[in-house]
Amino acid sequence: MADWYPTNRLELNFALEDYLDNKQKKVKELHGFIVPHAGYYFSGPVAGKAYSLLQGKKIEKVIIFGPSHYSGFKGIKSLFEIVTPFGKVNIVENDYEKVKYEHSVQNQVPFIQKLFPKAKILPLVVGQITLKEAEEYAKTFAKEKAVFVFSTDLSHFLSYSTAKKADKKTINIIEGLKFNSLKDLDACGIYPLLIAMNLCKLKGWKPKLLEYKNSGDIIEDKQSVVGYASFYF
Repeated sequence: MADWYPTNRLELNFALEDYLDNKQKKVKELHGFIVPHAGYYFSGPVAGKAYSLLQGKKIEKVIIFGPSHYSGFKGIKSLFEIVTPFGKVNIVENDYEKVKYEHSVQNQVPFIQKLFPKAKILPLVVGQITLKEAEEYAKTFAKEKAVFVFSTDLSHFLSYSTAKKADKKTINIIEGLKFNSLKDLDACGIYPLLIAMNLCKLKGWKPKLLEYKNSGDIIEDKQSVVGYASFYF
């Protein structure tokens, strides 16, 4: 599999320290995030804006939801083992069917390990689900005492200017919890987002944008870009 982040422990630690902003504003009530999952070179700083909000807090459990990139299935499955340069992850015992790999979930783990080495993680891969199923999952997870992390990138392979317009529309849908505009939501993690939006609606939480960039802001190629955004709620 591709190296999405540094595989050397020291290099990974340095990268995360660079992405985590000590000057990031603090928020009193923090329940979770929506963050990107591309290679750290591209999306690490955007995700870091969100994880920076956790600094100084006491977190015991994190539930990660990411879309499936490698196999098609319905419902939710769990990763059965994750090992990073920081070590083996303490995964919450669960009854979900298991999968071996999913970078949309695993790319979030080093941030969590860096900040909370002893935290338990429930790493969930979300396959195809209906809006009704998303509502039911939201009701189930609303009972959990944990930080929620929903993983998605935004538009893929559009021109720089077209991507910014498409991503602005998607950001507006997420921030406004606009379920009647889901057809215009351009994101690879649409199924995790359905759960996130329903969870926020159920709990009265409001997603707020922290950072937006696309790959054209990082490299010179602006003909075909991918969008990245981080939110907190």
